Amino acid sequence: MIPTSAQQLAEATGGRLVGVATDPAAPDGPVVAGVSLDSRTVGPGELFVAVKGERHDGYDHAPAAHARGAVLVLADRPVPQAPTLVVADPVRALGRIAASVLARLRAAGALQVVAITGSVGKTGTKDLLGQLLGERAPTVAPYGSYNNDIGLPTTVLRCDERTRYLVLEMGTRAPGDIRRLTAIAPPDIGVELGVGSAHVGEFGTREAIARAKAELVEALSPQGVAVLNAADPLVAAMATRTPARVVTFGRDVPADVRATDVELGPMARPAFRLHVGDAGSAAVRLALHGEPAVEHALAAAAVLCALGEHDPEPIAAALSRATARSASRMAVATTPGGVVVIDDAYNASPESVAAALRSLVAIAGAGGPARTFAVLGEMRELGAQSAAAHHRIGELAAELGISRVLAVGDGAGGIVAGAGPSGCDAVADPHAALEVLRAELRAGDVVLVKASRAVGLERVAAALLADERVTA
Repeated sequence: MIPTSAQQLAEATGGRLVGVATDPAAPDGPVVAGVSLDSRTVGPGELFVAVKGERHDGYDHAPAAHARGAVLVLADRPVPQAPTLVVADPVRALGRIAASVLARLRAAGALQVVAITGSVGKTGTKDLLGQLLGERAPTVAPYGSYNNDIGLPTTVLRCDERTRYLVLEMGTRAPGDIRRLTAIAPPDIGVELGVGSAHVGEFGTREAIARAKAELVEALSPQGVAVLNAADPLVAAMATRTPARVVTFGRDVPADVRATDVELGPMARPAFRLHVGDAGSAAVRLALHGEPAVEHALAAAAVLCALGEHDPEPIAAALSRATARSASRMAVATTPGGVVVIDDAYNASPESVAAALRSLVAIAGAGGPARTFAVLGEMRELGAQSAAAHHRIGELAAELGISRVLAVGDGAGGIVAGAGPSGCDAVADPHAALEVLRAELRAGDVVLVKASRAVGLERVAAALLADERVTA
């Protein structure tokens, strides 16, 4: 974060400074050099943002944050014995601070903002793009899936005068969410990956989800670029909803950036031929797992094309060098006892679970036939479509010949009904699933762990990888 005085923060937020000591050497109050929402890790010179969560109120931890070196607290009421910037809503104020700082950085330099949205694949694409752009110039990208009213502004505030590219994820749970995020960080390039079933429980239809996702490309200026997935009709139609120039990407469709000859190598690592407009093609061999990584790579390549890079050779080389960066997203590792674990437990939708099941089969088959285990939890936020969606996942697991399916929790019961009784069982919770796996797994087996984040199945993957009882 660039140094920002307390007075500048007050002006950006419309807030009121309380308990800020006057100093002739610093008439605008203490200078903030960073932002933190965690009183345990806040550092000297930082702004502590007191956010009220479901279980904790950051206000209660503000004194501890001040004792650790926070020079200012952002809160909805004064904090005794701590300099406070009092605002009506700390989260909204955090967004205004980020918008103000970003505007100052843009005025002083050549920083460009690339924003990504889509029902699935935002984080994988962000991780690839952060690496590709980072090879060109200083780049800031989110940790994990920081894509909301808190994560996005905290990512923005990691930028400084050297930053040339800022890569952001933008998520949505309601109409207007992305529009609000683009007001904080107006994008130069907007990437639309696809419209799936995630959050259909809130929106009702995929068409309604598409309208919400389109808020990203609607926010672009005529000088901006909309990067659209030509293989998704709902995304392709967004070309009529943006004033920006359009660059398309896609597999098996006419597009500015496309892939042909896709193959899955050992451990389901994709290889393909990358085509960039009329400039030719180049071979790519990704270090990532599963076919969805091809789409992420094409989106990242299309951004480079939007920035003026049209030679496929350096793009293909950069994609081939890139590695996985975020936990619990198609992370493949082997236990001490020789069991391959696919940890894709960060989140789940019907589309992403189907893709993960196919990756499971591909990984198991690459080294010869191996037993396959799918530990599947509930896919949440599907509304009235939930029962049918879980049933279809069970049917797909049976069609693919998955050796053993464990459906975790009551919400995943439809998977058992879809898969049928042979090789599919319902278990109560992650602990019960782990006990079944410990009893049945042997060397050479391949296990997929996949569910919506709230189910907590990442604990199963972590336990397997650390557990020598999963033996040969």
